Amino acid sequence: MFAHRGGCALAPENTLPAFDQALSLGVDGLELDIQLSRDGVVVVCHDVRLDRTTNARGLVRELTADELARVDAACRFGGEAAHPWRGTLVGIPRLGEVLRRYRECWIIVEMKENDPRLAHAVADEIRRADAVERVCVGGFGLRGVLAARRYAPEIATSAGKAEVRWALYRSWVGVPLLSPPYVGYQVPEWSGTTRIISSRFIRYAHRHDLFVQAWTIDRLEDMRRLIEWGIDGLITDRPDLAVPLVKGPAEARLKPGTTTDDNYDS
Repeated sequence: MFAHRGGCALAPENTLPAFDQALSLGVDGLELDIQLSRDGVVVVCHDVRLDRTTNARGLVRELTADELARVDAACRFGGEAAHPWRGTLVGIPRLGEVLRRYRECWIIVEMKENDPRLAHAVADEIRRADAVERVCVGGFGLRGVLAARRYAPEIATSAGKAEVRWALYRSWVGVPLLSPPYVGYQVPEWSGTTRIISSRFIRYAHRHDLFVQAWTIDRLEDMRRLIEWGIDGLITDRPDLAVPLVKGPAEARLKPGTTTDDNYDS
């Protein structure tokens, strides 16, 4: 299973302390978000603005990587009542720093900008860190994902939003996928009123040797159901719940009498 933004229910999202803590809990990998700084460095941050998670204001792309490393990226974690990480010198890390620090785990990298410049920059960072075999690059926008594939075909990518939609339609009518250019799907269980992940969709993906990883799965009952359906990975804010479930005794993964529910098979 993967810690979503490092397990952001437990520590400040997309920061080194969050990643350290998630790995100490036993996750298999990290999920993180990237964009470009003003000086063209790939940095790890979800929002295009700094306001929600840091003590700074404005756009990420308006500051250099060095300036972003000096903001307080942990000051707002903990809600209004308490801020246990405030003032602990937790900045926004560079992707290269993260790849070199965590050499023994899988990493899902989500591009927050649909921009070929970011696609090229992230590929260069992955190559420099000798991390090609353990990183999968994704993004909602197809332009960036396609640019990553053309520029660095040796780096795994997941399906973009349009590709997920097309695969879902084909799964409904049983039409095979022809040489998909990606290795799998990192998707939510639902998108609006449309169910994406079902036992049928997982079986369809597996017939094409593709994985399905679900985000953001934080409730034990959802984890159990998806495991029963054969999900390949859980991307969660709650690694403290997911790790004991996934890596504990097999009987703990399912409630008594749990079976695949055909009502979800569509």
